[in-house]
Amino acid sequence: MNAIYYDQYGPPDVLQMREIERPVPSDDEVLIRVYAASINSWDWDMIRGKPAFVRMWGLFKPKHKIPGSDIAGRIESVGRRAKKFKPGDDVYGDIVEHGWGGFAEYACAKENQLVLKPASMSYEQAAAIPQAGLLALQGIRDCGKLQKGQHILLNGAGGGVGTLGLQIAKMLGGEVTVVDSADKLEMLKSLGAHHVIDYHKEDYTNIGQAYDIIVDVVASRPLSSYKRALAPGGIFVMIGGSTLTILKMMVMSPIISKGNRPGDKRLTIMGYKPNQGLDDMSTYFQQGKVIPVIDKVFPLAETREAFKYFASGTFKGKVVLKITP
Repeated sequence: MNAIYYDQYGPPDVLQMREIERPVPSDDEVLIRVYAASINSWDWDMIRGKPAFVRMWGLFKPKHKIPGSDIAGRIESVGRRAKKFKPGDDVYGDIVEHGWGGFAEYACAKENQLVLKPASMSYEQAAAIPQAGLLALQGIRDCGKLQKGQHILLNGAGGGVGTLGLQIAKMLGGEVTVVDSADKLEMLKSLGAHHVIDYHKEDYTNIGQAYDIIVDVVASRPLSSYKRALAPGGIFVMIGGSTLTILKMMVMSPIISKGNRPGDKRLTIMGYKPNQGLDDMSTYFQQGKVIPVIDKVFPLAETREAFKYFASGTFKGKVVLKITP
């Protein structure tokens, strides 16, 4: 089978198309013929080997040599102890806990890493949902506990997490402010954003507006700035950001957020739970409430170009790979 392979960290040019053996599922796994996969920031971090903590999976060379965690495809075969799916079922999910491997014509996964794909959902749409959609869902609904009428801000809203998060926040009845570069704001308005901020022109933590919930995928400011931008009783949910800010959050957020009195402000790093809530995302899609924004679809042979485009930061929503015609 064809697969995207890399055996050293670096720019997109380290990626190679290789012919390798098709994987064989173990007794509790299924084999998926992959039709589409999407690029996430974790894939890009793993390929670059940056920030440094991603090298826990290989200090000098990558341990997992086929990237790709979000996949959609069809069950090809099942192990003898696998009971949830049968050959021919269309499925999608995040296989990051299986060690990546999604940028290939076939991939193996545990059953609990997949859900059935609705017939109305294309493979490309399905591949665009798992990681980005669930980071948004878990950050806004489960961690932030957004209630109808609350004011929520999404920073870095033009990517996969933000575009799906905006729709989730609207669905839950929130008043939504989005922050990104000017070229993405019209797209975000078309998705229903109530307020938009061009981060090149304004610092959302310093404009005198307070938010009930802030969900930030590119956090890099002092923690005091985030606390200042929260309304009494508000919560700041960090999904992604600079290494320094992550370290500060790990050390300081328990101290800054200490206390359970009414009006206390909280800062937290969200712990992502792969595939938890994916069936809910299927339901929201079928109801027409949450539809992934797909910027470009690249064939598998053009994966290098897809990552170069992703690395540019100019994409809107998701960048998807079409694996099998």
